[in-house]
Amino acid sequence: MQVRFSRQFRKQYDKTPKAIQDAFDTRLKRFEKEPNDPILHNHELSGRLRGYRSINITGDWRAIFREFPQQNLIFFDALGTHSQLYK
Repeated sequence: MQVRFSRQFRKQYDKTPKAIQDAFDTRLKRFEKEPNDPILHNHELSGRLRGYRSINITGDWRAIFREFPQQNLIFFDALGTHSQLYK
């Protein structure tokens, strides 16, 4: 599985506190090994974010991504707090 990041995701990642960056890096490693690990709470989104999925980074922080199974690709689109992402 290839993992890629949008420009927006990279900007958001660079602006987040170091502790959140470290937490994301740890969760990403877990995600790459076992995408459906219960600790990640990997789930489909609905409404305006239909077609996207989300994983938990910390209690309030989430990473939003899309899956492209035909290309064996995961594309992370956004990183932020629950209130930032689900306005």
